[in-house]
Amino acid sequence: MMPVRGAVRPTFAFMRPKAARWLALGFGSGLAPVAPGTVGTLWSWVVWLALLQPLGPMAQAAAILLGLSVGPWACRRTAEDLGVKDHGAIVWDEVVAFWIVLAVLPGSFGWQCAGFALFRLLDATKPPPIGWLDRRVGGGLGVMVDDLAAAFATLLLLAAFRAWGCRSARTRDTP
Repeated sequence: MMPVRGAVRPTFAFMRPKAARWLALGFGSGLAPVAPGTVGTLWSWVVWLALLQPLGPMAQAAAILLGLSVGPWACRRTAEDLGVKDHGAIVWDEVVAFWIVLAVLPGSFGWQCAGFALFRLLDATKPPPIGWLDRRVGGGLGVMVDDLAAAFATLLLLAAFRAWGCRSARTRDTP
């Protein structure tokens, strides 16, 4: 299915009758009229802080695995219902990918903000190989795979920054 120009924005009435739509549209966060991917990512952060972070690593991993297992189905079904390969309102891919970022990063607000900003930048701009995956992988997995790659790249870049920052601090402190 190819993207359709001028696709109609889904509404609450569109989302209401099907569980796949509730999930794919991030329980309504994807219905935001502006920047639904960013709103969906912010919603995922709120859910993480309120529900998942207090539960600990095993429950977090279970939630992420559940989200990864049902996500391709929900995203594919909703994309088919909308007639668009990866409609901007479909934000479950951002939700689960950002949960992965939050699960790995240190729990401080500063690291979470850095993760949010870098994840959104990489997801929006889709540099290689993220854009390559976005163009080549189809179906519900295709909707999700570019965001998972953006999450992985976010973690890789922040780990490199942290390692470089620690090394730079050690060399400055050494006479």
